Amino acid sequence: WLRDAYFVVDALNRLNATETMEGYLRYVVNATAGSADGSLQPVYAIDGKASLTERTVESLPGYRGMGPVRVGNDAWRQTQHDVYGSAVLAATHVFFDERLARKGDVALFERLERFGRRAAALFDQPDAGLWELRGTSRVHTFSAVMCWCACDRLARIADRLGLPARGAAWRGEAARIETFVSAHCFDAERGTFVSVAGGEDLDASLLLLADLGFVDAGDPRFDATVRAIERELIRGGYVFRYVERDDFGEPANAFLVCTFWYVNALAATGRRDEARAVFERLLARRTCHGLYAGHLDPATGEPWGNFVQTYSMVGLIAAAIRLSKPWEEAF
Repeated sequence: WLRDAYFVVDALNRLNATETMEGYLRYVVNATAGSADGSLQPVYAIDGKASLTERTVESLPGYRGMGPVRVGNDAWRQTQHDVYGSAVLAATHVFFDERLARKGDVALFERLERFGRRAAALFDQPDAGLWELRGTSRVHTFSAVMCWCACDRLARIADRLGLPARGAAWRGEAARIETFVSAHCFDAERGTFVSVAGGEDLDASLLLLADLGFVDAGDPRFDATVRAIERELIRGGYVFRYVERDDFGEPANAFLVCTFWYVNALAATGRRDEARAVFERLLARRTCHGLYAGHLDPATGEPWGNFVQTYSMVGLIAAAIRLSKPWEEAF
């Protein structure tokens, strides 16, 4: 199954990467065409419209009577600064992937710079964060790191395009954000990164710091953070997004993609046997159709939340690739 997962992803990349990425970039550019400063919403309608006004359908009881049933998504009104890094990260491989027939050019780079300028201006400002918290606004570590990603990747793209002055400028912005995160989003006493600037709590997005390139997988700060997450966010063998009370009360279920992130973090830090054991436990929680919901009851294994959940399925593929043998060892 590990090799099959790799073959599927590799085949899709080879066949559809150009069309898919060009379509995605057109979508983002069109959705933000009316924005003078390059600002991005966390979510848009599938046709690119900005408004996703949320309403409750009173006539529907919801699954097992657990309403309310909502249509729309009020997250479109939120401020989530990680979106700028997400947009730039998604586009970066257009400039580096040798398999693509049409590479990124200076014109595309200049469009992406709009997102970088937003990231450089907003990285230390409060937002709703990756988890779309409705009741609070804080300076989230993950949002700041994703703003760093936007600037870091723009520097690399500029170098690739032979624009050394632009590369130096974006490296300077990335260094400024890195200094902020290291100073304000790291608890020196505990030796771990924390979920918000000046805070003490953890959240599962910190498992991504090495994958994003913000820290090396061998950095003792990352290892300490992974081990702290093991102690504080794992229930029944599965990783929660966070355990502090949110807008809906105290979290009761694990968010599945976070446990896949944990698999990747274990593998990256040299704990591959542990990573494989966690991965196999996750595989056993698939439905009869091989699919996942967004959440999982850690006591019963029952799926909860949105079904089918793309985050969970992408987590499965990414973890399978991470645990696969390199080609030279496979045969």
